[in-house]
Formats: sequence, structure tokens, C-alpha cells
Amino acid sequence: MHWWASIAGIVLIFIILMDAFETVVLPRRIKRHFRVTGWFYRNTWGLWARIGRHIKSTNRREGFLAYFGPLSLFPLLGFWALGLIFGFACVQYGLGEHLTLGNEKITFWKVLYLSGETFFTLGYGDITPSNAAARALAVMEAGMGFAFLGVVIGYLPVIYNSFAAREIEISLLDARAGSPPSAAEFLGRLGCCPEQTVLDEIFRDWERWCADLLSSHISYPVLIFFRSQHSNQSWLSALSVMLDVTSLVTTGVDGIRPEQAKLTFAMARHAAVDLAQVARAEYSPHDADRLTAADLTRLRAELAEHGVTLYNGVDAPERLAELRVLYEPYLHALSRRLLMTLPPWIPTDRKKDNWKSSPWDSAIQARALERPGRAADDHF
Repeated sequence: MHWWASIAGIVLIFIILMDAFETVVLPRRIKRHFRVTGWFYRNTWGLWARIGRHIKSTNRREGFLAYFGPLSLFPLLGFWALGLIFGFACVQYGLGEHLTLGNEKITFWKVLYLSGETFFTLGYGDITPSNAAARALAVMEAGMGFAFLGVVIGYLPVIYNSFAAREIEISLLDARAGSPPSAAEFLGRLGCCPEQTVLDEIFRDWERWCADLLSSHISYPVLIFFRSQHSNQSWLSALSVMLDVTSLVTTGVDGIRPEQAKLTFAMARHAAVDLAQVARAEYSPHDADRLTAADLTRLRAELAEHGVTLYNGVDAPERLAELRVLYEPYLHALSRRLLMTLPPWIPTDRKKDNWKSSPWDSAIQARALERPGRAADDHF
């Protein structure tokens, strides 16, 4: 009786089941010293990111990195399945007393084969348990196999529904803040109509988005690695722009009250801090300044051209810096960890928004020049 194998198998089964329960079923973050899923993603993402850093083309690198999130689900589920099969095999091996059709010697590898066919309910019958404990264990493992299949069927749709819900607001940000988005574009495009109710409603929507982002990405950490459909968009850039915009409004913008902006800033900052912990992003004191004094002067001038006047008191730079230090270190840490580019405060290279771009642009523009009138782009 290899009782030690049974004990090891029971411990392994318990670890795998607890990890799967906390990852799939339990809708909150659990602080534990050891977690299989966390170990799995730390090691696999580290290897995947190292390969991605060697890809020079931005579009190709983003395309390569985008595979990791969806693709990682299948090795993770397979990792759980193999762990359970190996754990049950250890317990069966400790219980002993199995029979084969040819009366062959029972080895651990044959018991591992029995565990695999039981888990996936194949039931060939070439190896059978011959005592009550081993038979009961086989029934338990077969039921576990059905339950595992149910987890797979239910887990994947939840992940993709959460991903789709996240991407809706990111897509809406395209026309409001540019591609990639920026704080200057966001406030500048609203400068012609800075009604308080319009801006507050937008901020309120983004407050809910940040709350959903925090809830879904803590419950299902794999979503952190899911990238947006366009290489110049990401959940991190959208979160960064909202923090930048609300920090400017909180510091002071003529004609705009900051109450709702403060609430949105608080929720967005909460999401940035907690997700940096989930992703195990690390702080660095050497991060570049995203908004220098010269950039702030230029930002004021550009927004003034669109009818948006920022508060320009003596304490304005200090007040803005106090807000920025609350979130920018976490954004930089997430950017390094996930290889996602942070958006600039002011767009350095004016490009078409994603909704304006298409592979037919050159042909359409050439045809438009052949007839009187201007292209549609000139009217927007």
C-alpha cells in the first residue's frame, strides 16, 4: 500500500480544485501565498513577452501579443485537467488492487492511464478497480470529468462577454479622443459644446466602465492580457486618458464643475492601483515624465484654440502634479508589464481616427478628385 502516493494525490486534487474554484466560480480576488493560475500566467506571459520584444514592427508585435490571452485559456484548462488526472492516479495507486484483462503487472503508468480514461469517461474496461474504495474513487473521478466539461463550457462565454463589454466604451472613445486617444483631443473636441450635463454624463459612463473593468479583471485576470481589435487602442490607454482628463478638470477648467470628474477620477485610480497588483507590475523611479512644463504650456495653448481654458493660477502645476503622482506610476508599471503603450497627453502625430480609415481610402479619394466637391473628410 503506497499510502504516501494517496496523500500526495489528495493534496494535489485539493490544490487544483481550489484554484479552479477561485478562478472560475468565486467572483472576487483572494489573497493567497500560492496560486496555480497566478504561477501559470507569470511564467507563460514572461516568456511570451520576451519573444514579443524582439519583434520590431508594431503591428506584428501587437498581433503576436494579442494571441496570448485567448490562447492561454486552453493550456490553463489542460493544466487543470492533467493535474486532476495525475492526482486521482496517485490516489488510485495508493489504494491498489486493480485488475487487467491479461493479468499484467499493475504499474503507476497503467493506473495513470486508468485515471485518464475515467476522467474523460471513455470506459474501455481493460483495467478495473477491484475493491470498494477504488471503485468509489473511479465514480468520483468520472463525475469530476463531467463537472470539468461544464466549467469549460461556462467559463469561455463569460470571458468573451466581459471582453466585449469592455471594448464597447473603448470603441466609443475613438471619435471623442482620437486614435490613439489623448486628453488634449478629448477636451478639444468637446470645446465647442462644453455643456455640464453632456460632460457629466460622459464621465458617469466612464465611472461605470472603470468599475466594470475593476470587477471583471480582478475576477478573471486573464482579461488583462486581452488586447483591443486595433493596435492603437487598449483598455490601459482608455483608462489613462480618463485619468488625465479628469485630473485636468479637477485642477480647474473654466465653466466646468469638477464634482463628477472627481468621482470618475477616484474610480479610475482605484482600477489602476488594483490591476497593477493583479498583474504584478513593479514600480520604477526612472519612468519618463509624460507631461513636462513645456508640454503643459502647449496643452493650454491648444485647448484655448478650441474654447477650453485651463486654470492658470500659480498653484496650477503643483495641483496637477499632485493628482498625477497618484496614478501615473501605476500606469507606467502596467505599461512595462503588459507591453502596452501609454497615450500622450498631446498627440504628437496627427493621424486619422480609426472610424475614418479604410483600405479603400486612396481609391475613394482619387475618385473624389475627379468630380466636383470635396471629400467627406473635409466636412467633418
